[in-house]
Amino acid sequence: MAHRRGLALGLTIGGSSIGGVIWPIMLEQLLAVRGLGFGWTMRAVAFTMLPLLATTCLTVVDAPIVPDTAASPASDGIEKAAESSADDEVTREKRADFSILRNTTFVLLCGGLAIGYFGLFTPLFYVPAFGVARGLSSSTAFYLLSGLNAASFLGRVIPGFLADRYGHFNLCALAALSAGVLGFCWTAASSLAGLAVWSLAYGFCSGAVMSLQTACVGKIAHHDNQGLAVGFMMATIAVT
Repeated sequence: MAHRRGLALGLTIGGSSIGGVIWPIMLEQLLAVRGLGFGWTMRAVAFTMLPLLATTCLTVVDAPIVPDTAASPASDGIEKAAESSADDEVTREKRADFSILRNTTFVLLCGGLAIGYFGLFTPLFYVPAFGVARGLSSSTAFYLLSGLNAASFLGRVIPGFLADRYGHFNLCALAALSAGVLGFCWTAASSLAGLAVWSLAYGFCSGAVMSLQTACVGKIAHHDNQGLAVGFMMATIAVT
């Protein structure tokens, strides 16, 4: 999906949002309703994740290499004769490429994301506690988090689809700005309806940022240093 990078990453990263819908409900039911205890609740989570992760490990493979069918038969002999020397040359050239760290656009992108992530995850951790402080029951407050993650799934897929047409940087910047504005509106929501609407809106915008950030890196980096670029971007976010 070379021309649908945003949509592909949105669908891939959207899986974590589906988990974000299920886990709060599962934990609340096991801990608060059934009184299973923290230890066995964590074991239940592990037993649920184990087959999912095993399936992932078995199904994730490298992208197939498409052969160049346009090559003429006359060039086959030359290609075969130079194959061994070309392999040696590729082996020598296949080393860590740190040139992406000197790219101004990439550095500014990492810096902007690091600043944005100072507060991006805060509602995901505290929206249930905020709901309880506003008079909601603990079980109802947990559903706010599930609703936020459900909207985050749509925010990762729909903006990713639109970004392939209107620009990954454009949509990522718009989503980050919208999430920031909604963050300032958080404390204004005091009722269940207000918190529910705010959770859905914030989940959509914040999910778009999480999806499009990697697509933006992919537009800057090339194939040889894309892993380094994504890792460095994630490292800057982890610091904040």
